[in-house]
Amino acid sequence: MTAYRRLILLALALTTLVVVFGAYVRLSDAGLGCPDWPGCYGQLSPHHAADAISETHAADPQGPVSLPKAWKEMIHRYLAASLGLLILAIALLAWRRRGTPGVAPRLAAALMGIVIFQGLLGKWTVTLLLKPAIVTAHLLGGLTTVALLAWLALHAQASARIEVPRRLIVLARAAFALLAVQIALGGWTSTNYAALACTDLPACQGSLWPPADYANAFHVVRELGMTADGEVLPLAALTAIHWSHRVGAVIAGMALVALGGALLRRSVTRRFAAVLLVALAAQLALGIANVVLSLPLPLAVAHNAGAAALVIVMVWINHSLRGARSPAMAAQRRAAHAGRENSYA
Repeated sequence: MTAYRRLILLALALTTLVVVFGAYVRLSDAGLGCPDWPGCYGQLSPHHAADAISETHAADPQGPVSLPKAWKEMIHRYLAASLGLLILAIALLAWRRRGTPGVAPRLAAALMGIVIFQGLLGKWTVTLLLKPAIVTAHLLGGLTTVALLAWLALHAQASARIEVPRRLIVLARAAFALLAVQIALGGWTSTNYAALACTDLPACQGSLWPPADYANAFHVVRELGMTADGEVLPLAALTAIHWSHRVGAVIAGMALVALGGALLRRSVTRRFAAVLLVALAAQLALGIANVVLSLPLPLAVAHNAGAAALVIVMVWINHSLRGARSPAMAAQRRAAHAGRENSYA
């Protein structure tokens, strides 16, 4: 294994940790544990800012600031900063080795740009007081980083790709797109604290079509817990967010099951199907358990980890498959190759 690929795999593991730990920080209400950025009350660590944190906590014991919350927030920042340095090293190494098989310098540079933007989103998450649009974008940026690192790792491995019918390629791409939409809906549900708007299954508030306010639910530019007009976000809006996530789970789940079934029908792709269907079953079970058990913190965090795992699995599948060429296309390719050989003779 090359140093380049080792760095990518290390970055992938660290990115997954940052995404999952970020979910833990958000779900434990520690996102404003340090109300400034990049430090904590102007200091490098909560230890150095302990007096200011204690004063703020004493003034508002139920508020978002406390020493344990400050440590959670700053540990997440330390991990994210370490990840940024690691991805910078990957980008520099990729450009030094450009032209080497398995190295993708342009994608590595693009990844560096995404991570810089992620840092800005992390800053705005704090300074703009957890605006749902910013927090959701931050989550999606983290999972995009996971996806790109997974692709870079597979590309660096340079393993042979499997030829399958083009309709299977289309299904794999479409299922991945639906998964991305579903993850965005899940992020919007979490950042708006709408996970407990529906506490029964399979219905919501006793109905399969509950009263819902979709206009306020999906108005992007607004404060946390407020409508665009500054009113308190009604329960009907939270219901719309939650119910959309459930409907999305059904649609994306059906697409992933269909993909798994198609992969099962071919011996060379059955391992992909097995991993996909196990990851999907675990994620669906976690989603149901979160509703039934009223969103316990460990299960809520695990649900975020399940989303990251599904992203990695879908990158693996989509990277490993390629559309089979028709006999005519294969003949043209052989003829072109023979022509090049004759020109060199």
